[in-house]
Amino acid sequence: MPAGRTPSLTPDEARRLHREALVIDTQQPPITSGIVFTPKMRETVQRMADHGRTRAEAGPAIEAALVRDIQTSDEARRMYLDMWRESGVTVACGTYSGSHKPGQAYDSAIRKIANAHGIVAACPDQMMLIRSSADVLQAHRDDKFGVLIDFQNTLPIADELDRIPTFYNLGLRMVQLTYNLNNLVGDGCTDAIKGGLSLYGREMVRRLNEMNILVDVSHCSEQVGWDAMDVSTAPVIVSHSAAKGVAFHDRGKTDELARAVAEQGGYFGVVTLPGFIRDTPGGTLDDVVRQIEHLVNVCGIDHVGLGTDKAGPGPGTSSLVEYPDSMSQSVPGEFDWVGFRTDEHRLGPEYDMDGFKKFSDWPNITVKLAEAGFTEEELRKLLGMNYLRVFEQVVG
Repeated sequence: MPAGRTPSLTPDEARRLHREALVIDTQQPPITSGIVFTPKMRETVQRMADHGRTRAEAGPAIEAALVRDIQTSDEARRMYLDMWRESGVTVACGTYSGSHKPGQAYDSAIRKIANAHGIVAACPDQMMLIRSSADVLQAHRDDKFGVLIDFQNTLPIADELDRIPTFYNLGLRMVQLTYNLNNLVGDGCTDAIKGGLSLYGREMVRRLNEMNILVDVSHCSEQVGWDAMDVSTAPVIVSHSAAKGVAFHDRGKTDELARAVAEQGGYFGVVTLPGFIRDTPGGTLDDVVRQIEHLVNVCGIDHVGLGTDKAGPGPGTSSLVEYPDSMSQSVPGEFDWVGFRTDEHRLGPEYDMDGFKKFSDWPNITVKLAEAGFTEEELRKLLGMNYLRVFEQVVG
């Protein structure tokens, strides 16, 4: 992006544009599990803490509590829908498989998808599941909120490729090939070995192509990204990552890979996680803008967007669920299947994002992008139209 550009819109004009535009958050993991913290969720957290459960053990019960609260409580339903309204987001891609013990991934994915269906069904006048590009446009036209089901790991599919149509029928439309750690498909970005796709992984890509499911390489090793583009007959995307050229991080992508994704017709979404987008403590939305400016220079304005990967305060992918300090993340001594290492991957409390503390802060991003000089046409592309283009091409 050329230096010296002046603000394209005033803050009020940018917020008005945000309200009118099609806005797609291409990675908002807790969209049906933690963008609010309802009374029933709070009670569940305390009960699980009183019984000595870890945060990981409490997760399924907390997610179920949100579904029940939205189904039965006008207050909880209002809290949830108000968060959507304040965000100005039309469609959010939620994560229904991420880091798991391999043997638990299938059951976890089914449960999480069922919860999403339950929440959408409880709000039929305000919400809908996104299965096609026509659904995206309908959600925008009808002023509804759309949930797009995605996986950040292929563990639920495991060694059963015939599960892909099953999950497709449940609404799955985007699949990340690996999370941080290696799996049957290929290697992740933080594991000890960072090779490429396995032979099985190559067949996985072909099957996802056949089902018109987007192939995502956000958490994958760099080589998996290259291999996926070599095998795939459809554009490959990076739903949520950052540029290593701005701040080196295992989760980031090189300019060469980002450019190749764009040249193939793909898409690159930028995260708002401070430790991923800068290499010193702190974090502001200026860091997000810096990443977007860099990637627009590398990929072109038609291939960049936002996958915030964040819904609450703190350094990492967060929700608004509040846990007691006494409640540990996992059972001591258990292997950490997430694959992040706090100091190495800049996930300590000193990395915090100013300006994006909760999902409803989303309009602040649009204001910052307008301040950086992106025009109205460019803003609409970055906010949603770029992702819609590739989604329509691949999914239909």
